[in-house]
Amino acid sequence: MTETPLIETPPIDTPYLLVDDAVLRRNLRALAERAAASGLQVRPHAKTHKCAQVARRQLDCGATGFTVATIGEAEAFADAGFTDLFIAYPLWLTEGKAARLRSLARRATLRLAVDSVDGAQQMAALLGSAPVEVLIEVDSGMRRSGTQPEHAGAVAEAAATAGLPVVGVFTFPGHGYGPGSARADAARQEAEALAAAAESLRRHRIEPTVISGGSTPTVAFADAGVLTEIRPGVYPFNDAQQLEIGSCTWSEVALVAVATVVGRDGGRIVLDAGSKTLGADRPAWATGFGRLPEFPDARIVSLSEHHAVVELPPDTKPLPALGDRVRVIPNHVCSAVNLADELLAQTADGIEAWPIIARGANH
Repeated sequence: MTETPLIETPPIDTPYLLVDDAVLRRNLRALAERAAASGLQVRPHAKTHKCAQVARRQLDCGATGFTVATIGEAEAFADAGFTDLFIAYPLWLTEGKAARLRSLARRATLRLAVDSVDGAQQMAALLGSAPVEVLIEVDSGMRRSGTQPEHAGAVAEAAATAGLPVVGVFTFPGHGYGPGSARADAARQEAEALAAAAESLRRHRIEPTVISGGSTPTVAFADAGVLTEIRPGVYPFNDAQQLEIGSCTWSEVALVAVATVVGRDGGRIVLDAGSKTLGADRPAWATGFGRLPEFPDARIVSLSEHHAVVELPPDTKPLPALGDRVRVIPNHVCSAVNLADELLAQTADGIEAWPIIARGANH
């Protein structure tokens, strides 16, 4: 190595994921304060971090519970002592999944999602008297899962008739991931859809006490006159996508991949962190496969399994040398975390290893 490393990093082999705990805590406090000022409860989506240390910090900042994506994630967090969980996915139950949910419901307060009459009836038949609550998912514009808002009441009535206690409605404004007005537009559509869904439940004599929405890109625009709860996931760490769409700043990025320069040709460098470290996500509007904090105008122009190719502006001085370590902000932090066994965290007490307790819990 011919030059001094660009940053101080733990003396272990790259690549690895590194968390700045001070930035993480600032991000958690900022979101909690914004939500409290608006009268909104925070139920963070733990699929981003899959990590007990982060979850405990979120509880310390006032989180009411956690959102997860799968039964496996719920099991992992229940095993770690987190006992208020919402599986925000319209499950189609089998005997095996129902048995796991019945077991979970004995050790955690459990909320489940349905978005169809058939799904609700299947859930009720297989869960029996298990103590769960149900939210009806509605589509607010992403065109993924969720019934249409005007049909939410019929789904809720079917669920209630089958014996499931319906407590409200929810949506995911995932189409807020985009440049320009996408964030504000998605938040407006979220509020419209949830208001219509809540009214649909009331027409079927079911009063919704939980009206849940919110993603990291849209929470700044969340309508507290409609919503009671938000479920952002990415905000503890942020990522390159959030940078590009303007929902965070460089100083609010708390997680990076640390990589080594293993190749250099003029203004083009090659890093030892590829898609198996960073994840391969790149939406059409993104300008690259990730960003480099030390070189904000650089772009990762191609990604293979174990290499990232970076192009730096011609006037970059000094250029990183072979053997230098650089930080890389993944495009989609959820994918990057799910590829790692642990996070290394820079804390006030030094470097700590935080296990990814729900890694690969995809079912």
